[in-house]
Amino acid sequence: MVITREKREETEALCLAPYGIRSKDSKGREYPDSTPIYRTAFQRDRDRILHTTAFRRLEYKTQVFLNAEGDYYRTRLTHTLEVAQIGRTIARALGANEDLEEAICLAHDLGHSPFGHSGEKIMNQLMKDQGGFDHNKQSLRIVTKLENRFQDFPGLNLTWETREGIVKHETEYDISDAEDFNPDLRGHLEAQIANAADELAYSAHDLDDGLRSGLISASMLEDLALWKILVKSVGWKGSELTELDRNMIIRRMIGIEVEDVIKSTDKKIQQSGVTSVEELQKLPQNVISFSDHMQQNNRELKDFLYKNLYQNHRVIRMQVKRNGSSAISLLPTRSIR
Repeated sequence: MVITREKREETEALCLAPYGIRSKDSKGREYPDSTPIYRTAFQRDRDRILHTTAFRRLEYKTQVFLNAEGDYYRTRLTHTLEVAQIGRTIARALGANEDLEEAICLAHDLGHSPFGHSGEKIMNQLMKDQGGFDHNKQSLRIVTKLENRFQDFPGLNLTWETREGIVKHETEYDISDAEDFNPDLRGHLEAQIANAADELAYSAHDLDDGLRSGLISASMLEDLALWKILVKSVGWKGSELTELDRNMIIRRMIGIEVEDVIKSTDKKIQQSGVTSVEELQKLPQNVISFSDHMQQNNRELKDFLYKNLYQNHRVIRMQVKRNGSSAISLLPTRSIR
């Protein structure tokens, strides 16, 4: 049996929640474009993003540790793939459009500069006379102007919904500027999921990388509420954290947090009574969220990572060494996340 685009669109109509975006209801693309036989509009967006030069370059853009520290630490590329996996899981559970979710997640970090946020700080300083540098705006610029892959239009000619999701990407310290994308409306559900998946992924893999590097030890984590939950959940009672133990704990952390955000978000959606995409975007607050106790646990973990990993002298030294000692005063890679 062959599954055509029309059949996939029919499946979306049956399976997605009323506040999930159907690909057939897309506001379309900026320029006229052909319609694939077997792929929906959002699947095509995902594929175009995946094949860009900017996506491949994520391999050399770092998270906390620079590439020279070893090939087992995360880069922007591996982080992006982890965000996409988590985003798809949450989207599927909540009845959001999984293909749109994946497209937004794969594009969310395209505009980041090399060397993490310290690199972005330098870029912002160098471009201050041109309005500064913002990685969210740069991500949109890449997919709408800079990627030169088609004869008939600049950029990738992505759908409105994917571009809106990129523009309205925001985390705790990344505030979106959606001037041309209904700035009075919140991000749609898929955009909100990408935000949560991003924060969840970087907290989990930064903890993982910190433990792997030896900059963080299990004994340092003993007082954290989330760590207590994790080690109890997996039954770890050892004094030495093996690689298998670490992998098991991080895997459990992602599972617990994904389950929490799904249940908490579903509860908020039900309480709001929204029955459409537009109603959800008009709500005064995002519906995607952790429960209050998990939010508190995550805040405690972020504060710990900031103090013990992102401000660690070894991490700061790596950034200064790579960027040059005469460069602008640097912050650790994750210092403003």
